[in-house]
Amino acid sequence: MTPETVTLEDLRRRVTDIDSQLIALVAERKAVSEEVARVKRATGRPTRDYEREREVILGVRAMAEQRGVSPALAEQLLRLLIRSSLTTQEHASVVARGTGSGRRALVIGGAGKMGGWFVSFLASQGFAVEVADPAPAAAGAARIGDWRGSDLKHDYIVVATPLGVTDAILRDLALRRPPGVIFDVGSLKSPLRAGLMALRSHGCRVTSVHPMFGPDTELLSGRHVIFVDLGNADALGSVRELFSSTMAEQVVMSLDDHDRLIAYVLGLSHALNIAFFTALAESGEAAPKLARMSSTTFDAQLDVAARVAEESPELYYEIQSLNDYGAESLEALYQAVERLRTAVLSRDHDTFVALMRRGRDYFEDRRTATERRA
Repeated sequence: MTPETVTLEDLRRRVTDIDSQLIALVAERKAVSEEVARVKRATGRPTRDYEREREVILGVRAMAEQRGVSPALAEQLLRLLIRSSLTTQEHASVVARGTGSGRRALVIGGAGKMGGWFVSFLASQGFAVEVADPAPAAAGAARIGDWRGSDLKHDYIVVATPLGVTDAILRDLALRRPPGVIFDVGSLKSPLRAGLMALRSHGCRVTSVHPMFGPDTELLSGRHVIFVDLGNADALGSVRELFSSTMAEQVVMSLDDHDRLIAYVLGLSHALNIAFFTALAESGEAAPKLARMSSTTFDAQLDVAARVAEESPELYYEIQSLNDYGAESLEALYQAVERLRTAVLSRDHDTFVALMRRGRDYFEDRRTATERRA
């Protein structure tokens, strides 16, 4: 077959063959990753090696440039493969450790999104998991309609219910005095203070957890899990141990520190995006018209705001309204917008530039602090 006789269909078949080879290589890489995980476990080496990742990425970028392929594209592809490999290794490590072998766990609200994540997470460690939820549980999990009908003799009890009902459940659990470790996974702790303190005062092994990721998360590397220290070292250590075989970054803090910081991490970021899409929706400009005039910054912000708009309004309202420290971040946002507005309307060049420079300095300090931790 000469170049002159090659048809479009011939070329498409070649592309299909190449795609097939790529998938086969990805599958082979996945299999090797499982072996890497086994060797790392056997030798006690950590799952993630940042120096090795850097070497591999730099090497692939150099190879791509030699072959006329975009180094940025090569790096993007490799990072996807590395992430897949790390997910495989992390899951294998969690399963191999078998922390829950022969033990029981109860997830109250286990049919929900985050509750379902904990059901799968605990089951992967070998726990016999029961779900207490009026809704159907995930396949393979034992279900009880009401946790009050349980013997509550579980090694772990996870409360993964909406914030509005969690405190009452915690207080009811305190009256039953379960012997196992109890923890909630709420995004806020202020509304749960009474229930958490009731458990503590009744001598229960209680702590509190906030996974800083969504229920669709597979790889915990680079993700944070916040543990709220309620004064029971045994409970705190036991729950932290559940995540010891993952690559999650563990952070321990007090209840008040948690909610004060969450007012900015969640409250401020949510409010900013709600304000952004509210301003767009009320601007009178149709979405198709704005789409034709998009920019890199606008598209990036629009993408984040669109994801926020798809989240639960009830949950986001709770995060804004139930935090004892929520007003602080909203006031900071209001003051920042007002300073920007005043600087622009009064044509105050120096103030505007100072705002930009202060932001640049903030992110530079943050980047330096992140690099030091790594």
